[in-house]
Amino acid sequence: MPEEINTLIPPVLTPLEARVLACLFEKSVATPEYYPMTLVALTAACNQKSNRDPVLQSHEIEIVTALDGLRDKKLAWTVSLAGSRVPKYRHSFPEVYPLPLPALALLCELILRGPQTAAELRAHASRLVPFEDANQVQALLESLLAYEPGPLVIRLPRQPGRREERFAHLICGPVSIEEAQPAPEPARLAVQAENERIAHLESEVRALTDEVNRLKAQFQDFISQFK
Repeated sequence: MPEEINTLIPPVLTPLEARVLACLFEKSVATPEYYPMTLVALTAACNQKSNRDPVLQSHEIEIVTALDGLRDKKLAWTVSLAGSRVPKYRHSFPEVYPLPLPALALLCELILRGPQTAAELRAHASRLVPFEDANQVQALLESLLAYEPGPLVIRLPRQPGRREERFAHLICGPVSIEEAQPAPEPARLAVQAENERIAHLESEVRALTDEVNRLKAQFQDFISQFK
């Protein structure tokens, strides 16, 4: 069973603030030797192509703006370390979201990768925190669903053809069910585009056929006048 989760009213973050916070937490756990993080390292972490959905191309100015927002919400701080010529940044995730570390890891993965099933979350978050079994992950998710004064995750409707339900975070406020749907695979998009192209061509052929038949009928009427 997960540890008891205390309750505080959490702030609502922008998507980029959430990405920055999750990256700070991720690196503090996965690579503590490189934490706190410089602005350059944090920007690279936010824009990295692995373990991210969606992949971003944020500029340092945007990251600084997000850090300012997190600082106002008491979720991130600037620190000056001896021997370092540039400022570095750290998070205050557990202080604002008083959750056990495994629950924070699940939230972090939901922020970084988007909606996932419990099995996917266990696989992805295990790089940060080991989980005893699937029951522990499910119990943590239920705790996040029951968090007071408001849930931190939402259970999404089961998708057609899938047995497992997915979960999405509410760190940035309510989730649109449509927006939470996974992006179609590139191959699926290509097939859809080809089908649409063929349908358009077939429509044009039908229109041209109708026009030819109309002109043919007019021509026959014209010829019949001279017989």
